[in-house]
Formats: sequence, structure tokens, C-alpha cells
Amino acid sequence: MADSGGGESTLTVLVALGANAAIGVMKLVAGLLTGSAAMLAEAAHSAADTATEGLLLTALRRSERRPDRRHPFGYGKERFFWSLIAAVSIFVSGGVFAIYEGVRTIIGEEGEQTLAWLAYAVLGASFVIEGISWLQAARQVRAESTAHHQSVREFLRATDDPTVKTVFFEDSAALIGLVIAFAGVGLHQLTGSGLWDGIASLLIGLLLAGVAYILGSTNKGLLIGRQADARLVYAVRDRLNARPEVEQVVDLLTMQLGTDQVLVCARLDFDDALGAADLERACVAIDADLRAEFPDLDEIFLEPVPRTDPEVRERVLRRYGPDVGSAGGSVAPNIPS
Repeated sequence: MADSGGGESTLTVLVALGANAAIGVMKLVAGLLTGSAAMLAEAAHSAADTATEGLLLTALRRSERRPDRRHPFGYGKERFFWSLIAAVSIFVSGGVFAIYEGVRTIIGEEGEQTLAWLAYAVLGASFVIEGISWLQAARQVRAESTAHHQSVREFLRATDDPTVKTVFFEDSAALIGLVIAFAGVGLHQLTGSGLWDGIASLLIGLLLAGVAYILGSTNKGLLIGRQADARLVYAVRDRLNARPEVEQVVDLLTMQLGTDQVLVCARLDFDDALGAADLERACVAIDADLRAEFPDLDEIFLEPVPRTDPEVRERVLRRYGPDVGSAGGSVAPNIPS
């Protein structure tokens, strides 16, 4: 699953990279020839998107390196880091310039619009090319949301693959930005006032800032150390509780180490009748069974603890609150997502 998803994500990013590079050149030429602030803002938009795809390719490549002595849990979070930098790039390279260009046009001297037909032609061609990139991203989002038994909205909110989410959001923003730019150029031509061109540029900048904020927030959560998908947490808890050697799951901690990579730490109250050798064999068997059933589990740590230990119970209660359960501090069904 991880290999397939990685290849699909790379294809999606490469399609977006080629589309945005071609579109950016066309918009820049059209913006310089027509004098349209909205076209120049769109050129900056495409430049930011092109830089973003380059950063996402870096994220995909570096996150697939194998664990080593310095990074025993691997490099999976590289994908989150470079995706965060990509979000910053969208804001700085595209959003700030578009907002500046819009404000400059609104409060500056009235500029004359020329060759409006060229702007329309470039915007139309850009919409077609951008639409092809968006369709590839949307196809991957739909396929992965179906595979995870989620709606598209749920998948975009919960996914641990920031690359496909970034491409999907930036392509969606690009299509909306093209419509805004078309309206700005058209209203400028219709009314003769450059105010509309400036407003369009300003709206494009605000659109990019909003997308950058959404993507930045997502990657911040993943970098800090987000819990795995709640459904996976529940399933692992239930499998542990079902083991005959386990009396009770006292605590269960998970964290996303990378895309399709989850760290699991479980504190278990084992049957007191087990000897030391039996306990060791039980831990090995539990580890093997969990890995076989849940391929996303990258590292599994099992710690035998008594359920009545007051320090362990206190830590569990501090993390999950008083509703965690009354049976010795066991993990209740309301693990936060």
C-alpha cells in the first residue's frame, strides 16, 4: 500500500509540476503585455505552485530513506516538513505578491489595459491545463478515500499524506483564481476601471493565504506528533483486548511517524499466571499478529504493567480525562481523534 501510494503521489506531483511551469510562463508573458495586475498575480500564483511541487518531490524522495543509527524511526516526517515549507512558499511567493499587486493597483495610478484578448486566451488555456492536473489529483483523492472507507472531505481532513492534499488544494485554488482573474480582466475591459483588476489580484492573494494556512496547520499537527487514525487505534485496542494472555489494555499510545507509518506503544496487564518465558513468547506473538493485520504499524512496543498501578493510572487520566473508564484506568472507547 505504501509503495503504491508513493508512486501515485509522485505521478500527481509531476503532472502538477509540468502544468504549473507551462502555465506560469504563459501568464507572465500575458501579464507583462496586457499590464493586468490579475494576470501578474496569477503568474506569481503559478510560480509558487511550481516551487511547491519541487518541494513536494523533495519530500517524497527524502521521506523514503531507510532508518539508520541517527534516525532509528526513519525519515517519514521529512514529508511533513517539506510539505510545511511548501505551504510557506505558497503564502510568501504567491499570496504576498498578489496582495501587494492588488493594493498597488487599487491605490495607484489608473493603468491602461491592452491586448485583453491575449489575457482571455491565456486564462482559457491555463484553465484546461490546470484542469488536467486537478483531475489527476482528484482521481487519487477519490481512490484513496474509497480505499479508506471515507468521504472525500473526511479523507482530506484526516490523511497522513500531505503531498496529495497539497496538490489537490493548490490546483483547486488555481482554478478558482483563474475564474477570479477572468472576472477582473473582463470587468476592467467593460468598465474601463483598473479597480476591478486590483480587486481580483487582492482576492487571489487572500485565496492563496487561506490555502497556505490550511496546509500549514495540517503539517504542523503531523510534525508535532499526531495520533494515528482513530479507527486504527480502536482496532488495535480491540485486538489486544481479545488476546487470551492480556487481562486488560491499560494504556495505548500511537503516533504518525510518516505516511502509512505508525508507532504503537501499549501498556498491558498480562495474566499473572504467565511465567517470564511465556510473557516473552506472548509479546513476540502479539507483535507478529498486529503487523500481519495492520501493515501501517511500523514500530510496536509492549510494556507489561499492573492495571492498579497508581502512577500509570494517573498518567492515563491526565491524557484522556476522567471519562477514560473506571476499570483500573483502561483505555475506553472515547480515545480522542
